[in-house]
Amino acid sequence: MAILAGIDEAGYGPILGPLVVTATAFKLPEQLLMSDLWDVLKKSVSLQKKHIAGRLLITDSKKAYSRATGLRHLERTTFACLKCIGQEPDTFSGLLEILCPETKSRLQNYPWYQNSDTLQKHCDDADIRIASEVFADDMNSYKMKLLSIHSHCLDVAYYNRLIDNVKNKASVLFSTTCALIKSVWDNSSDPNIQIIIDRQGGRTHYSRHLLRMFGGLELAIINESDNSSSYQLSGSGKQMRLHFVTKADQKYLPVSLASMVSKYIRELLVERINKYFLNHQPQLKPTAGYWKDGLRFIEDIKTQIPHVKYETSQLIRSR
Repeated sequence: MAILAGIDEAGYGPILGPLVVTATAFKLPEQLLMSDLWDVLKKSVSLQKKHIAGRLLITDSKKAYSRATGLRHLERTTFACLKCIGQEPDTFSGLLEILCPETKSRLQNYPWYQNSDTLQKHCDDADIRIASEVFADDMNSYKMKLLSIHSHCLDVAYYNRLIDNVKNKASVLFSTTCALIKSVWDNSSDPNIQIIIDRQGGRTHYSRHLLRMFGGLELAIINESDNSSSYQLSGSGKQMRLHFVTKADQKYLPVSLASMVSKYIRELLVERINKYFLNHQPQLKPTAGYWKDGLRFIEDIKTQIPHVKYETSQLIRSR
């Protein structure tokens, strides 16, 4: 048996809202490591919205989410997968406690996250339960199991503090990714661990950075190319292979699932920012937080509701 994990982020580019990075981990037979898991699990999951027929959509979050369709697919997939690992949160704080517990206490310092524990569902609970059971049964028939879903949510004030320390958002993302890699390593007793990470920017060489983050393990470079870079880390009687792959969120199911969970958490938090300021001025146009529209939103706040005060470091990213 082996562990196959996927890591991806949501919110690397925006000026408003958090950066969320998620790792998902599956246990499966070694012979399935190179398989197309969408094909293996075709009874329960789909890569495309078309002809989904009750299956779970697991795909790149940019394909799963749009303003027109809203959070429905992100929510359905996230909650169905959480149910597979025995978790059924019914509040916003409960969701955070499961996925990113270290974030929960920090959010209490933000006015827009106060008194916002209600988790408005867009999907029917019975549908989520059935989809989860079908997914779990399908995995079980191939001796597969979803082991964990864990996110690191870098709320804006925390993100800004990290940036102040390292002066580089790529380094912040990489260190957060490495923390999730370490979590998979620490929580697995299986000797064979494979982790696929959606490649971050144009970086090709990761060995120096990995040695800094995992100095207690032996490192071997397997491959470094324009499309993928692979490394083996060994120690304590087990080994881990890391694969940094371009567009991994479109090629590997665990990475796609990580992408969707990250996007779901981020959208819930951005939704609460919009709601807070729109409560002061209903005519304010909501934002998704990306740079051009985020700057427009900031200017609208200044001109339309100048009496509403906020901490800049809690709302606006420093870079």
